[in-house]
Amino acid sequence: MNVLVLAALLLLGSVSPSDVDEPSLSETSLDQGPHNVSRKPRLQPKESKPPVGNYTIANQGRVCLRASLGVVYIVTEDKNTSYYNLDPKSTTAGGYCASTDAVLSLEFDGGSLQFTFVKNGTVAYVKTLRAFLEPEPPCKNCNRTRYPGILNHDELFKTANGQSFKCKSSTKLILAENLRIKLVPLQVQAFNLPNGTFGKEVECWADYAKRIMPIVVGAVVVGIFLIAVLVFVLMREHRAQGYEPL
Repeated sequence: MNVLVLAALLLLGSVSPSDVDEPSLSETSLDQGPHNVSRKPRLQPKESKPPVGNYTIANQGRVCLRASLGVVYIVTEDKNTSYYNLDPKSTTAGGYCASTDAVLSLEFDGGSLQFTFVKNGTVAYVKTLRAFLEPEPPCKNCNRTRYPGILNHDELFKTANGQSFKCKSSTKLILAENLRIKLVPLQVQAFNLPNGTFGKEVECWADYAKRIMPIVVGAVVVGIFLIAVLVFVLMREHRAQGYEPL
């Protein structure tokens, strides 16, 4: 009601103060601070160890896909490299399982990571890996930059049916000119999960090399030592045979 009109009516006695409506809470604007605070990724100048998330997809109540991994987004822009660690607490897992294909999609505010698994005869692998990142701009008036990427028609993390692929070492994948993904650690499996748990582990080459390298180096060192001893003995015997008693 207009203030001047209300004052005039009060003076004339047509309206009593009790007749004036009080504003309800829904009609009152309260300053409660900033709303819709952005949770978009903030790129960091230094790399750090990512937290490990555990994700499952079920079909008719039975786990048909399982993944345990830490994810680092690596962005290269103007020769500068920045990093973002995927936070499992703010990530939602979705997807599906079919007879010969399965999808695990990890979604968060400002990004996503999607694995497409394929079962081909007696083997299973990841055929397509898609990633997307839209980080918080570095300044208030800066434009937002999007970083999409895809790795397609590949046979990543290949195993026999019923087995899981495991890698403690870092797995770095190039999805675009300015976007890479590092998975560390990593264990994934789709199709034929016994009791919903990971099947027999297939070790990645990097882990195998790290495990076998000390054994190989040790064997080489022992071999060199034995050869040196054998050469020394042979040379000593040869010298002894070169002298005749008087």
